[in-house]
Amino acid sequence: APADRERTRADGIVTSKVRGERDPAASKFADYFDFSQKLTEIPSHRVLAIRRGEAEEELSWTIAAPVEELTAGLTRRITAGRAAVGQLTLIAADAYRRLLSSSIEVELRLELKQRADEEAIGIFGANLEQLLLGAPAGERVVLGLDPGFRTGVKAALVSRTGSVIDTDTLYLHQEENFVRAITRLVKQHGIELIAIGNGTASRETESLVKQIIQQLEPPRPQVLVVNESGASVYSASDIAREEMPDLDVSMRGAPSIARRLQDPLAELVKIDAKSIGVGQYQHDVNQSRLKKRLDEVVETCVNRVGVEVNTASAPLLSYVAGVGAAVAKNIVAARDERGGFRSRRELLQVPRLGAKAFEQAAGFLRVRGGDHPLDATAVHPERYALVEQMAADLGVPVTELVQNDALIDSIDLTRYVSDDVGMPTLRDIADELRRPGRDPRDTFELPSFRDDITAPKDLKEGMKLEGVVTNLVAFGAFVDIGVHQDGLVHVSQLADRFVKDPADIVKVGQKVNVTVMSVDLERNRIALTMKSDGGVQQRAPRAVNDAERPQRKDRHERKPQPRAPQPKAPQPKKGDVAPNGMRFR
Repeated sequence: APADRERTRADGIVTSKVRGERDPAASKFADYFDFSQKLTEIPSHRVLAIRRGEAEEELSWTIAAPVEELTAGLTRRITAGRAAVGQLTLIAADAYRRLLSSSIEVELRLELKQRADEEAIGIFGANLEQLLLGAPAGERVVLGLDPGFRTGVKAALVSRTGSVIDTDTLYLHQEENFVRAITRLVKQHGIELIAIGNGTASRETESLVKQIIQQLEPPRPQVLVVNESGASVYSASDIAREEMPDLDVSMRGAPSIARRLQDPLAELVKIDAKSIGVGQYQHDVNQSRLKKRLDEVVETCVNRVGVEVNTASAPLLSYVAGVGAAVAKNIVAARDERGGFRSRRELLQVPRLGAKAFEQAAGFLRVRGGDHPLDATAVHPERYALVEQMAADLGVPVTELVQNDALIDSIDLTRYVSDDVGMPTLRDIADELRRPGRDPRDTFELPSFRDDITAPKDLKEGMKLEGVVTNLVAFGAFVDIGVHQDGLVHVSQLADRFVKDPADIVKVGQKVNVTVMSVDLERNRIALTMKSDGGVQQRAPRAVNDAERPQRKDRHERKPQPRAPQPKAPQPKKGDVAPNGMRFR
């Protein structure tokens, strides 16, 4: 019955209840123990939270429909112009109760799930893109520290190109040895940056390292805390074993942390995107759709930035358009065998990299210091002859044309328009000549956390802090302020104006200034605001944990208007006789 389905879709209410006896204080689904919201208004994160609560057998939920109105409408349709109205009325009520209601609810529950999946996958993809395109620190000597109390702090020193130089295990309770080891590494290797994972013992490690650095003569290395999500997954992966066969699995996380600082994109592509920690309910949504979307995001990011063919890892090369995993391994093997590539054209000698694959991939591959000056740019080899013609018309070699704004501005691009090359392509070529091999990512900046704020108990309402956005969700942004627990900036607190989508204001990895609105130590929740008034004009929204707990009653949600009373259709009772002679039981 299409009319019944549409009416339920428009006026149905999602209702969830607790199953059995549960302690609200001990459940992450407490806010859904007695929850209801219109089907047309419930956001995706609440649908996913309720579904997870059902899967964990803490919640039961249903879509409550306007039963009396639907039954009355069904009765009118089947009794119009017919005799035996009373019996047909009983049949209509029974048919809706036993057959139609459950069918419609199953269909609408599936619609809710699909809609929630698509929104969650979209958010995950957007967050992953921002994380992959985070500002790289570049080719610097970095000391990576993977913190830990019992197992110690794993230390790995990586070179400017990411190769492991030295490793060690340090213990925070052996402070003299810790100080001696860090001091030796800094002085001996000229360390420029120290990257500390944000896991257990992160702030204790950071505090001690900063004390050590302050005692050294300048120039001193800068200390940063790096998101280590997925580092343990990488450590046990086949890729990590191939890259670092001589290192124990417990030690492989530290080099990964250091490399994430050097180039987030190059390192994070080695890790299953679902393990990076920038999504919502990634294990609850459609896995094939999620994988397809995340693979598309990674490939897009890699191709936007470009890949240095003589230094890139096989996983990074595999995301270049036209390459793939098998060809990427062949490229690395050929590179190692010949000591590097001198030009893009040499890639044609790589096994299984044919002319078509080369045509698709060449524009995204870079060869710095190669035989041709355009090999280090995004100009495709197909257009080398065109650029050479431009240079010849100006009477200069191609090397003088690159990065020479005056010469590039003097080129009359209209002279080179042809059936194969249009004006947009010519403008892109001119832009690339101005900034060859340009990186679309932001410039690297150092975030800073307050030294006196190391745990949620140190926070006070009204404190102004600097933080880094770690995740975006439909209802706001999570921000790392250096206390092991991300705080939530609700969407209503992101700006002084109305904000519909958090991505319009902030992005993952962005530095932001926030004000503490409230701290709930028992539930480990921190509410933050980015409003200029510190959020004093609005009551702080409750922070949200992994279950995305909403308020049970939203005072700002528009309530459905009361409808005119409808006549109640009689319900069949036990013993009533249907037209076919069957009795209702």
